Amino acid sequence: MKKIILALVLILSLQTMANSQNIFLSEFKTTNGAVPFDKITNSDFEPAILKGIEEQTQEINTIVNQRSIATFENTIVALERSGKTLNRVLGVFYPYISANSNDELMEISTKISPILSAHSTSISLNEKLWERIKFVYDHIDKSTLDKEDLMLLNETYLSFARSGANLEGEDREKYRTLSNEISMLTLKFGQNVLKELNTYEVWLEKNDLEGLPEDVVEAAQLAAKEKGKEGYLFTMAAPSYRPFMQYSSRRDLREKMYKIYNSRNTKGEYSNVEVMAQIADKRRQLANLLGYSTFAEYKLSHTMAQTPANVYNLLNNLRDAYLPAQKKEMKELEKFASEMEGKKIKIEAWDYSYYFNKMKDNKFDLNDEMLRPYFELNNVIEGVFGLATKLFGIKFIENHDAQVFNPEVQAFNVIDTDGKFIGMIYTDFFPRASKRSGAWMTDFRAQYVDAEGKDIRPLVSLTMNFTKPTGSKPSLLTFDEVETFLHEFGHGLHGLLSQVKYSSLSGTSVYRDFVELPSQFNENYLIEKEFLDSFAKHYITGEPMPQELINKIIASAQFGAAYACVRQLSFGYMDMAWHTITKPVTDVFEFELNAIKDVQSFNPVEGCVMCPQFSHIFSGGYAAGYYSYKWAEVLDADAFAKFKEDGIFNQETAKSYRENILSKGGTENPMELYKKFRGHEPKIDALLMRDGIKKSKK
Repeated sequence: MKKIILALVLILSLQTMANSQNIFLSEFKTTNGAVPFDKITNSDFEPAILKGIEEQTQEINTIVNQRSIATFENTIVALERSGKTLNRVLGVFYPYISANSNDELMEISTKISPILSAHSTSISLNEKLWERIKFVYDHIDKSTLDKEDLMLLNETYLSFARSGANLEGEDREKYRTLSNEISMLTLKFGQNVLKELNTYEVWLEKNDLEGLPEDVVEAAQLAAKEKGKEGYLFTMAAPSYRPFMQYSSRRDLREKMYKIYNSRNTKGEYSNVEVMAQIADKRRQLANLLGYSTFAEYKLSHTMAQTPANVYNLLNNLRDAYLPAQKKEMKELEKFASEMEGKKIKIEAWDYSYYFNKMKDNKFDLNDEMLRPYFELNNVIEGVFGLATKLFGIKFIENHDAQVFNPEVQAFNVIDTDGKFIGMIYTDFFPRASKRSGAWMTDFRAQYVDAEGKDIRPLVSLTMNFTKPTGSKPSLLTFDEVETFLHEFGHGLHGLLSQVKYSSLSGTSVYRDFVELPSQFNENYLIEKEFLDSFAKHYITGEPMPQELINKIIASAQFGAAYACVRQLSFGYMDMAWHTITKPVTDVFEFELNAIKDVQSFNPVEGCVMCPQFSHIFSGGYAAGYYSYKWAEVLDADAFAKFKEDGIFNQETAKSYRENILSKGGTENPMELYKKFRGHEPKIDALLMRDGIKKSKK
């Protein structure tokens, strides 16, 4: 018995020691609460998450077991402020598994995901907690609350109602089961995408490189050397795949690359075919359980769009406006390609980028390789950050002392006009095996005001997959990569400039179809001469981009806009199709074809589908929400029209934009916030005129 007791004491002592050394179990003792990445180990995550769950469970028990009558402060605010440890560790863990992952972290994620899902469900289905929330909602004098308090009350109530709080008996358990299953399936989907992406290697010889620019060839050679081999290595990572499709004159190799890229996750160990069908059907079942006919109906009831009908109305209106122009574009492109090749060319999916680039070069004498020398990454950073300085007066100072989670990451302090610390922004630009594809903004910590009244400032991260430096050249970006940087920086500003009380309403915590406004708004500046002049300088000579090139950028801005819109619409239709199902999908290939048939630009390719890699809707939070990119385009075009009227760097307009859009987070109805800034509801006209679909009134 003594041995058993001693063993238990030893185990408890070791656990206590481990917890005392776990960096996540107390506030970070660093300047501005920055994350001490140098002190974090993979082994810290799981125990910290479990401890965080334990702490929040105790906090919830304290709320529900108190004798005091339920009030806004002791129930709604207390719930909002619960889970500090859990939020602290998850704020780091989730960015890690997206940008700095490894097998150990993936294993932890797989293990911990059902536990987190069960914890979340146990809170949302806590009957006593729901009773207190409902009591406050039904009985409080709402006139005593300010706008943010009222929004927190409404959002808390709706969150619980939409998460099954009104369910009873077997339905409650069914909800728990479905939530856990969806959580695990979405995790598996995302992991499969990342794992399979890293398996593809296309090795080429020198005679296979026809048409490829020097930068692309050099990058492929460097990638091969990093593998300890000679030759030229191309992968499915965007900085490798996209330039190849854009410049390679080898149609056979473009076709090969296209078919590899677009057949990912359709078969084998990392197939997502069954996974996504299950995700969609379980989402349908969950929505049915909550009283909705489809998942889209459920999801959209808490957005600006409100209903699937309104989404389809937007998609259909844009389809009708853009499709004639897109068909005209395609005819023009096929004519150009046929003349170029001296024979009739039918444009296939693997041809578009190549011939589009050639035609753009021919029509405007403009291509990415002409622009790259003027988009050296450090200059671009200066320009993108400088945009916020011009608009809002804020400054970005690199913090060389801050710890980062990867040697490629940079950290910057963000300082307001009055010298106050706004927050920190981390930039992570280049692809690596540990990082998923694409680009995104996240935060290690959102802005909020704590119980003592202290304004806790945000720690924001921007992650991209840009063209890497080579042995002879720095990182020289394409026009699209600069646009991507501006986009994600817009999200970053939304997080950084937040000035609210509650974390759950902070920064980008807004309706899905509103969140893309700040990001897409920024993109408008890239065709403005005054902005380009501020940073677009030749990386060798330091000479500014010639006026001739800037004129070409502006002149070509509408080129291909119809195709780009129709392509985006196809994603929106696909998303809505998956989330308006009323029965399980049995053939995902046929399902996808039917979903996008009205906006299909190319002949279908056997074995190629997008859905199994469509992380946005199956693992990225955009389920029944991909339309929001086009919804937000209407908003951003209309919003930028205000700046065009007043001056693109007009201080008063910028101040209004900051105060009414960027600083407010989700504290007010987004339509009301937009109207405060713009003076009216958004109109589609500005978008149609920007894209050349409708003639300007000038």
